[in-house]
Amino acid sequence: MRSAAERTSTRTQPSPGFSEEGDRKRLSATALKAYRRIVTHWNLTGQQAAALLGVSVSTWERLKPESVTKTLSQDQMTRISALTGIYKALHLLFVDAMADRWPMLENTGPLFDRRTPVTAMIEGGIPHMLEVRRYLDAVRGGL
Repeated sequence: MRSAAERTSTRTQPSPGFSEEGDRKRLSATALKAYRRIVTHWNLTGQQAAALLGVSVSTWERLKPESVTKTLSQDQMTRISALTGIYKALHLLFVDAMADRWPMLENTGPLFDRRTPVTAMIEGGIPHMLEVRRYLDAVRGGL
């Protein structure tokens, strides 16, 4: 059993994040693989996929093939992390078909203002993606 000092020091240690290039390099292939699956499951257009990732359509087209590996930026990793959390929360809330349709359905909730969640997240960027993630976690009882 660990002492209180060991438990405290463990809690104050920073967890691996996206600011370190080594972490991003190690995690980028898996993150891109997950993002490609989200794009497919949500039936996103190339333009929507590019906008959610924060890249141009031509850059997304270069990243789209499974064989492509690239070290993603901190911004891109944060976007994929938020979207992966949203994907997971939706699949905990709904059956698969509805979970995958929800991001493209018009929503009257205050976060969306009659826009689709995808449109709202494209317009609001990372802060809105994180807010949607928190909202879904709260709806499913995670907060």
